[in-house]
Amino acid sequence: MEHDPFKWGRPRNDVYGPYSYEIAGAKVKGEPSASDIEKFPSMHTQRPIITGTSVLAVKFNGGVIMAADNVGAYGSLLRFSNIERIIKVGDETVVGISGDISDMQYIERLLEELETEEDIYDSDGGHKLRAPHVHEYLSQVMYNRRSKMNPLWNAIVVAGFDDTKEPFLRYVDLLGVAYGSSAIATGFGSYLAVPLLRNLVPYDADYPKVSEEEARETIVNCMKVLYYRDARSSEKFSLVTLRKDQPLAFEKNVKCEGQSWQFAKNICGYGSKQL
Repeated sequence: MEHDPFKWGRPRNDVYGPYSYEIAGAKVKGEPSASDIEKFPSMHTQRPIITGTSVLAVKFNGGVIMAADNVGAYGSLLRFSNIERIIKVGDETVVGISGDISDMQYIERLLEELETEEDIYDSDGGHKLRAPHVHEYLSQVMYNRRSKMNPLWNAIVVAGFDDTKEPFLRYVDLLGVAYGSSAIATGFGSYLAVPLLRNLVPYDADYPKVSEEEARETIVNCMKVLYYRDARSSEKFSLVTLRKDQPLAFEKNVKCEGQSWQFAKNICGYGSKQL
């Protein structure tokens, strides 16, 4: 394996022959010098480094609830445990972001600038920054970066209320693909959590039948499943509840009750314990 970062992802010379640097636009032979490297065309990030895993959200009668853990994973190493991936925008909108943490921080700065600009130009109170406006803005940002072949490596969930005060929940990813649903999950949660959320809300129009208590219980249960099954997930997470005509409730360091690996003592057939 090549340990020089400049050579990562390239075939080994002793197996496939020397790499042709002319492909990258640098007309040099052999290993490039520092000045030769400067001749290379601009290159963009090919894969995320520090990443955050799933964001979960579901509508209920009169609001939306969203959850995301606080882990930043460096590969399989849970390197950071204090990263907040749910961002408050305005008075009644939250944005949950999974994927590359550095790109998430860039998006957070964009949202801060958007919020500041809206506060300046709409100080008279005639207009309010709401979830549909934030989602439309982020959709354009993501599609613009994708069109430049330099995407932001994130999946984003926007939750809040629209202009008619109805619960709003939509998604957009690094390709600019956007859609809305009453139950949304990113990352590994799209495989493990969405089926559980769909048991609660089988059809998008069914969310008025769901109470806040049922939505919260299901979200917490999904976070427990992800903690056990997703190697990049954590038992501690942030949970935000948005209710119509009420301030949003932001809970940090929530821990799934009853989290324990005690059930493992009853598993037999591996290691020293036999049936």
